[in-house]
Amino acid sequence: MSDTGYGDFEFERRFWVRDLPRELLDASPALIVQSYFLADEGYAIRVRVQASSVTGLVLTPALDELALLEAYADRIDLCAITVKGPMNEGTRYEAERELDVSVGLEMVRRGGARVAKTRHSVWLGEDGWVIDTFAGANAPLVVAEVERGGPVTDLTIPSFCVTELTSDPRFSNDALAGRPYGSWAPRYETELAADGPRFLQSLGHNHRQEPE
Repeated sequence: MSDTGYGDFEFERRFWVRDLPRELLDASPALIVQSYFLADEGYAIRVRVQASSVTGLVLTPALDELALLEAYADRIDLCAITVKGPMNEGTRYEAERELDVSVGLEMVRRGGARVAKTRHSVWLGEDGWVIDTFAGANAPLVVAEVERGGPVTDLTIPSFCVTELTSDPRFSNDALAGRPYGSWAPRYETELAADGPRFLQSLGHNHRQEPE
C-alpha cells in the first residue's frame, strides 16, 4: 500500500533472473508462505505469513510449501491478508490488513493454493530491490523486484535481470499458485531463447547495467 497520495496502489517492476551474484544475498533472508483463496484473471485474495529471518535454508523442489510452513511455524512473526487487482504496466491495486499470526497460520494451512519463497533485500543504486527465490513446485524460479511509492520510471536495471516480467501475467504470484513455474520452465526457456529479452518502454528510459 502506498502512503504517497496514491491510496491502495502499488508500483513495481519485476524481472526474471538466471544467474544471481551470490554476494547480493544476505545470510538470513525472510521466508514467505502465502495462500490464495481467490486467484482469477489478476484478481486475488491472499493470506501471507512471514518469518523475517531464517538461516541455513536450502530450497529444493522436493521441499514443498506446506512442509516449509510447518518447519518454520514457530518463527512466523508477520501475517497479512491482501486484496489485489490486475496489473497494468507496473501499477496494481493492493489493499492490505495485518492479521493475528496464529489466525494467519491456520488460514494458510487450511486455505487455497500456496506459494513459498525466500526474500533477500538489497539496495542497488537509488532503489531498494527484493530477490525472491521460489520453493516447491515453483522452483527454480528467481524474480527480482523493485517497488517505489509512485510509478517506477527511468529505472536502472541490474545486469542480472535477463528479461522483464512486469506485464507477463503468468509470473504473478497468484498465477504461479495455480500453474507453478516448474511445470513449464523448459518451455519458457525455449520461448526466451527464440524471442529474446523484453523490457517495458512506456515507463521512461531504461538504463541497462552491463555485466562486469
